[in-house]
Amino acid sequence: MSSCGSCESEDHSSCHSADAQVAQQDIAITRSLGKIRQKILVMSGKGGVGKSTVAVNLALGLAKKGYKVGLMDVDLHGPDICRMLDLTDSLEPHQTENSLVPPLIYNENVKVVSLEYMMKDRDEAIIWRGPLKIQAIRQFIADMDWGELDYLVVDAPPGTGDEPLSVAQIIANVQAVVVTTPQAVSLADVRKSINFCKTVEMPITGIVENMSGFICPHCEETVDIFSSGGGEKTARDFELPFLGRVPMDPRVVVGGDSGQPYLSSDENSPAVKAFTAVVEAVEQRLPITVKPTAQPAQGLKMATGLQMASGTAGGCGCGDDGCNPDKCDC
Repeated sequence: MSSCGSCESEDHSSCHSADAQVAQQDIAITRSLGKIRQKILVMSGKGGVGKSTVAVNLALGLAKKGYKVGLMDVDLHGPDICRMLDLTDSLEPHQTENSLVPPLIYNENVKVVSLEYMMKDRDEAIIWRGPLKIQAIRQFIADMDWGELDYLVVDAPPGTGDEPLSVAQIIANVQAVVVTTPQAVSLADVRKSINFCKTVEMPITGIVENMSGFICPHCEETVDIFSSGGGEKTARDFELPFLGRVPMDPRVVVGGDSGQPYLSSDENSPAVKAFTAVVEAVEQRLPITVKPTAQPAQGLKMATGLQMASGTAGGCGCGDDGCNPDKCDC
């Protein structure tokens, strides 16, 4: 903040106010994350590997086991989660100040947050630079009423840009599930994702090999269109857990387009069995053993359109001895 223009010409009050807002939001983020037991970032090295499909079905699979799950879509330029779950509600202005914003409810065990939830026109292009993306992700955590969750599944855009980097820096103890397809081009990019995780010191829960063969809709035999086994070999090369391979199934595509993801159905195809095995592998590696101890969060109001959160001056319960997360009510 020392390079802020207002600091060079004013009395530093603008910068102090901005610092206070960030500090308050940091407290809200800490409180919100304190009530979430396991955090999972679903990421990929390139687009088109079915990452969002894996994220959605991972969340639904964990929810079917009785866990409380949050699904957060931080693919800000191409948010698809709401469409894949057929969620059409939009954000309404709140009646009271400083109240948390309710996420979308898919069912009794799944809460969803996506930028589409906050847009009046879902076909509008999001033309944002890095700082706005970072602030949006911070508000997704600080200002939404997630409540207590067993798992938070975060769907990130492909690559190693602002969104996955922000998640790694903002969400403490987040672990990555890396999605790839078997062909060499995808595997080359997934190695970059693995090295990204090492650089930012984010543990990797494991690798999922998606689109591993095509299931014939007539005979249900599997044909290796993109070859098979590349994801498993990459996991061995990097000494990472291999969570499983999921074949291509036309019914998975139809389910995503119709807003009825496959693991929300009672189908018993090879793809469903494969997704179920991936869910069980994640559950085994990220078990729910410890209940959260954080106090209930008191978030900051988020206005429609993702305006920057505003702080409250004065009247803080911390007193005069500095900010105390156990007493802060601002």
